[in-house]
Amino acid sequence: MSKRYGNFGKFTFTAHASGQHYFCFQTNSTRFSVFAGERLKLHLDVQMGEHSIGPNVDRTKDNLLTLESNLQHLIGQMTYITRQQEYNREKEEHFRLISEETNGKVLWWAVIQTFILLSVGIWQMKRLKDFFIAKKLV
Repeated sequence: MSKRYGNFGKFTFTAHASGQHYFCFQTNSTRFSVFAGERLKLHLDVQMGEHSIGPNVDRTKDNLLTLESNLQHLIGQMTYITRQQEYNREKEEHFRLISEETNGKVLWWAVIQTFILLSVGIWQMKRLKDFFIAKKLV
């Protein structure tokens, strides 16, 4: 772009990708004397893609790799915990079904025992009555 401006000018840019952008401006003069009527040339260099911005970028990339490996480890642990919870739910459901079945059997066993106890009691009373009649005690 080549354009002449007065004492004040405005540039606008539209980026194709969102995020933080850095722009470097360079002039053709060693002094900044726009107000003295001198013509100012401005060179704008826009680099697109991944470029190293500072000396800490490599350290930041290492930190990101460490964070990524920690995140992958945490995701693996979450998956393991989820599987364990599902397994425990299935075991609990199976145990609950067995417990309900056992409780039903215990109820029937108690009913049968009560019936047998009452039957034996009635039979003993009848036999004792017959014994007293046979001995002529009653």
